[in-house]
Amino acid sequence: MGNMMDLRTETGNILYILAGAAALALGIVLFLAPNKIATGGTPGMAILLNYLINFPIGSLMLMINLPLLLVGGKMLGKAFAIRSLCAILLTSLLIDLFGEILHLQALSHNTLLATLYGGIAVGTGVGLILRGNASAGGSTIIARLVASRSHYKPGQVILVFDVFIIIASGFVFQDIERALWSMISIYVTAKCIDMILTGTLSEKVVHIATSKADLLSQKIIEQLGQQGTILNGTGLHKDEEKTLIFVTVEARRITLLRDIIRTYDPDAFMVVMDAAEMLGRGHYGNSS
Repeated sequence: MGNMMDLRTETGNILYILAGAAALALGIVLFLAPNKIATGGTPGMAILLNYLINFPIGSLMLMINLPLLLVGGKMLGKAFAIRSLCAILLTSLLIDLFGEILHLQALSHNTLLATLYGGIAVGTGVGLILRGNASAGGSTIIARLVASRSHYKPGQVILVFDVFIIIASGFVFQDIERALWSMISIYVTAKCIDMILTGTLSEKVVHIATSKADLLSQKIIEQLGQQGTILNGTGLHKDEEKTLIFVTVEARRITLLRDIIRTYDPDAFMVVMDAAEMLGRGHYGNSS
């Protein structure tokens, strides 16, 4: 049973990596590279170098990523490193196949469309590769290496790397607007990666500080059909007992929840936040 589960998991990882490599390659070949728009990480660096020395983008990515993978392989773990190697090789191969052998032409020379769709394709590709428990290489590996030897977090290192790509694109393409478009592309890519990894939840996390917890809880259950969690606490400025109601609600029903609170406890304090990811079954009720 365990071997079957492992086989199923690895098969899923391979499919994610295949789909991700294809999406990443198409985003670069069909949208970003022909329109002089960089993206984050080593794909962005390869696009800039391609413009300077006219060397195939896929081959450049391979030349950049392989040494990084060799250096960071032990830290990443054997299985992760092998999957990452497959993702890097496949992505590089597909980019050069589409661009240098099949000579696929840009789908659009409209800068806005190329920026958005290129960012979506690259973000989808990187997200799928990450879902396959692998790395597309480059800035992710650099970030882990630097973070392991310094007090900087991986996210901070990746941000610095992307800022460098954005600034460099302005100099390489000799056009400040290309740098601005590259910034938008990187932002779209990051959002797509988040969506692939955490889903497109329309749920909101709501914290309600109230002195009428029993009444509000009853009305929330009756009118929204939502379950939640009640936490007891004390006000920061006054030594009065406060109760915190923690509940998740669909975004479209926030207005109804707000009306309930205004009606039954106008003095309640409500904070609404996005729910990036929710795990567990049956913890919160949800009626449509």
